[in-house]
Amino acid sequence: MTMHFINARLIDPEGLSDATGSLTIGDGRIMARDGTAPEGAVIVDCHGKCLAPGIVDWGVKVGEPGERHKESFRSAGRAAAAGGVTTMVVRPDTLPPIDTPEALEFATRRAADAPVNIRHMAALTKGREGAEMVEMGLLQDVGAIAFTDGVRVVANSKLFARCLTYSRGIGALIVGHPQDPGLSRGAVATSGKFASLYGLPAVSPVAEQMRLNHDLALVGMTGARYHADQITCAASLPALIRARKDGLDVTAGVSIHHLTLNEFDVGDYRTFFRFTPPLRSEDDRQAMVQAVADGVIDVIASFHTPQDEESKRLPFESAAPGAVGLQTLLPAAMRLYHQGGLDLPTLWRAMSLNPARRLGLDSGRLTPGAPADLVLFDPDTPFVLDRFTLESKSKNTPFDGQRMEGRVIATIVGGEPVFGDMDAK
Repeated sequence: MTMHFINARLIDPEGLSDATGSLTIGDGRIMARDGTAPEGAVIVDCHGKCLAPGIVDWGVKVGEPGERHKESFRSAGRAAAAGGVTTMVVRPDTLPPIDTPEALEFATRRAADAPVNIRHMAALTKGREGAEMVEMGLLQDVGAIAFTDGVRVVANSKLFARCLTYSRGIGALIVGHPQDPGLSRGAVATSGKFASLYGLPAVSPVAEQMRLNHDLALVGMTGARYHADQITCAASLPALIRARKDGLDVTAGVSIHHLTLNEFDVGDYRTFFRFTPPLRSEDDRQAMVQAVADGVIDVIASFHTPQDEESKRLPFESAAPGAVGLQTLLPAAMRLYHQGGLDLPTLWRAMSLNPARRLGLDSGRLTPGAPADLVLFDPDTPFVLDRFTLESKSKNTPFDGQRMEGRVIATIVGGEPVFGDMDAK
C-alpha cells in the first residue's frame, strides 16, 4: 500500500528541522518527501500533527525466556507500538541469559510475536557471571547486534580487556554499565542529605565516574567500539569529551527517567522510583539534559524493565529496580520539550537517529529509501496516566497518576500501521 501524508509537521533528526510538509511511503520504504501524491495512493491528512521516524529504544528488557509473567515479546511489542517505538533493542538479562547461539535463536523466534522490529543484544560473559567470554563471533553470526552483561559489571579488568580486544577484531560493539561494583553494591540512592535523612543506603556519583574512566582507559588501549549505557552525573561528562577528542570510538546514553526525575521523587519510599543507577540530584539531571542538547550524550532510551507487583511491594531497599517505559518514553520526553530544554528534532536525534546509526540500522530518518518506520503524534495532548491502561504485563511506572502531554496517534512499521487511526481519506 502506498500512503501519502499531507499537512504533516515533519520532525527530521538528520537535518534537525521541524517544518510542515508531505511524505510518501510505499513497499515498506519512504519514497519521497514534499512531493505530489502518486496515483492511487491513500491520502492521510495529519492535520498539522507531528510525523517523525519511529523511536529506536535501546535497552529493553523482555522476560522471555524465564520471566514471561513479567513481559512477553507480544505484550512488549504492543506497548512499543502504542508508544511510537518501531524498533526494540532487547537486553540479554533473561533466565537463562542470551549467551549462546541457541538461546539467541530461541529469542529471535519468539520475537516474531511482536508487531515491531526486534534486534537482540547478547551477553558479554557466559551466564553474565564475569568469568568467561561468550562466543562473540558465533553470536554475531546469528544476529547479535551488541554485547553486554547489563547492570552486572565485569569486575575482572583482564577479562574485560580481552573482550574489548576480541570485539575489535570482529567489529562488535561492547555496551558497558559504568558503575563501580564495589561502591555500588547494596546502594539504592545517591549520597547526600536526602539519602541520609531517609536512611537509605547510598552511593556517590563517583562510582560512575570511576568505572567510566576505567572502561575508557581499556577502550583506549584496545581500540574497541564502546557504548556507555547510562550516564547520569555531570562528573562523568569530561571523560566522555576527552575520549572523543582522543579519537576513541565511544558513545553514551541516558535513561528518560534520569532526564525527567530526580532524587526527591522517591518521596515516601515509593518503589516505582527505585532505579539502577539511582536517581540523581537536580543539578545532575539538568546537566544530562544539556549534555543531550550538546551531543555529548548520544542516546535517550526507556530502559524498559518490567517488574511484577510482588517485586515492587517491598521495602525500598528490597524492591526490584527499574520501571516500564516503552509506552511512556514519548510523553516523558515531551516534558523536556515543553520545558524548553530540548526541541523535537534534537529529541528524535537521540531517540531514533543516533541509536540506529550506532547499531548499524538504516532507520531513524525521513530520507527517501529509509524504512517506513514512523510515528504520528500530538505533542500537546494532555492526559493523566493510569498505569493499568498500559499494554505491558507489568505496570511499574513512576508516572502513574501524573499529568503528562503527548499522545501517539499512529505507529507504522515497514509501511504497515501497527497502532492507531490515521484518519485516511
